[in-house]
This record gives sequence, C-alpha cells and structure tokens, in this order.
Amino acid sequence: MNILAPRLEGSRWLDLFSGSGVMGCEALERGAQRVVAIENDLRTADICKRNLLTVRESSESHASVQVVRRDCRSWLHQCRQREHFDLIYLDPPYEAGLHTPILDGLAAGGWATSSSLVICEHRSKRDLDAGDAWITVDRRRYGTTGLLFLSLQTHCHHDGIDSTQPQTSL
Repeated sequence: MNILAPRLEGSRWLDLFSGSGVMGCEALERGAQRVVAIENDLRTADICKRNLLTVRESSESHASVQVVRRDCRSWLHQCRQREHFDLIYLDPPYEAGLHTPILDGLAAGGWATSSSLVICEHRSKRDLDAGDAWITVDRRRYGTTGLLFLSLQTHCHHDGIDSTQPQTSL
C-alpha cells in the first residue's frame, strides 16, 4: 500500500476476490472515496462488509462502500452499472487459473482506463501472463507472493499508424 499511497486519496478502489476486505480497508484508511468489494462466499462477504464499515466509521470518512456477494467473472460480465476504477486489486486463489479471464473481463468491460492501475497478486514462482490488453508497469516479489502492476494498453490511430500511448508510472 505504501507504493500506492500517492494514488489513493480520492480514488475509486475495486477489490476482486476481496476476502475479509483488508485491502479495501487499507484503501479507505488512506483516503479512497469509493470501495467496491466482490466476494462470492456469503460468510466472508459479511465479514468484509463489517470490516469496511467499521474502518469507514472509525476514520469518520464519507466514502462509499459496497460489498457484492457474487462470482467475480459473472459480475464483471453481467453488471449493468459499469463504472471505471482508479485502482483494481485482483487476488484470486493462486492455482484457480482466474487471472487471465478476469483481466480479459476488466479490459472488455470498461472497468479500467489508461490511467487505472491493476494490481495482481500471484504466486511469485510463476510468471503471470496478462494478455495483450495490458502493459506491465512494475513487478514486485515478496517471498512467495508476487505483485504485477498493470495499466490498460490503449492505441492511438493516426494516419493509419497504430501506436501505444505513453502510460503513467506508479
């Protein structure tokens, strides 16, 4: 979160596979204006909601908090009220093979812009293939955990020449 600190104030944070909501809580404590957490498990989603609301109330924040109990893939593909997020945290079960389908859904669904940053948590011993829609901004390794920082790749079409726009840094 220290890496993201300059980007958190006033941000819109999407937490996919949120679990207890600890990352969303950190985002709230550091000034996020909106946190949306997606968690499929009923009990875990209830814990996540309680944690997020407790942090929001203790920090006297007016941030918007929403917890959705739903499968991430179906939510990304079927949600009618689409909005883009500044920061998207993706932490699926490491061996479930969900990183690529979720990243594809984020890119196709308009959930991110070229200024958004997606943080993918994964097993550090495995390289994560983000696909053609994403540019790798940074990689970090912390023991058995890896973090891949991605930005949406956008293309400029000018006189028949296709070039990639410069991306912002962390």
